Amino acid sequence: MAIMQPTYLPWSGYFGLMQSVDVFVLLDSVQFARRSWQQRNQIKTANGAQWLSVPVQSKGKRDQLICEVELDKSSGFAATHRRSIEMSYAKTPYFRQYADTLLPLLDNSSPLLADMTIALILQLKAQLGIETRVMRASELDGSGAKADLLASLCRQISATAYVSPPGSKGYLDESDAFEQIGVPVQYFEFKHPQYPQPFGEFLPYMSIIDMLFNCGERSSALIQGASEVLQ
Repeated sequence: MAIMQPTYLPWSGYFGLMQSVDVFVLLDSVQFARRSWQQRNQIKTANGAQWLSVPVQSKGKRDQLICEVELDKSSGFAATHRRSIEMSYAKTPYFRQYADTLLPLLDNSSPLLADMTIALILQLKAQLGIETRVMRASELDGSGAKADLLASLCRQISATAYVSPPGSKGYLDESDAFEQIGVPVQYFEFKHPQYPQPFGEFLPYMSIIDMLFNCGERSSALIQGASEVLQ
């Protein structure tokens, strides 16, 4: 089992972690962080890396959970992002194969950021052929914070192991929450693969759409070959 916040058009390592477990929980029940991966990501353009940021309603709204944050659709961001993606990737080998079902999801009818990002994540999951079960933390009964929250979610779905991204190691090592429930913690490692990209020198850590549009069905094998769960 792994737990990650829902992010906007995540990078390939996100799906490497998802591919490495049998249950993947989207942690949408914690506080939203502005200007984070929860609402933005990067694509490669002729001028280098470019941020795509999703505007959200902010006036009078503080300390919201991720699942509560509302999109600011008045900005017309969906059309702007779609145009930026098309300008950068329309000539890539697999753009049309994936874009026709993916990009319309930017116009999600829901007013909520998480509903849009999760719809995109699920579509990308399907396009990568990942069969992992995906759940939303907001639909579960987790409690506590940090390691305690993660452990409570693991306990609720009877996880036999928890696979964590390396960035969480600090606070997990300081906690005995997983020891108390008898669930071992393992760490995920992703060695970013290189693949053909337009516009010169290879840029890692772009959104997964960069890999999909350039590599097509080979993307799943590239991700799997770059992923390792450390025992």
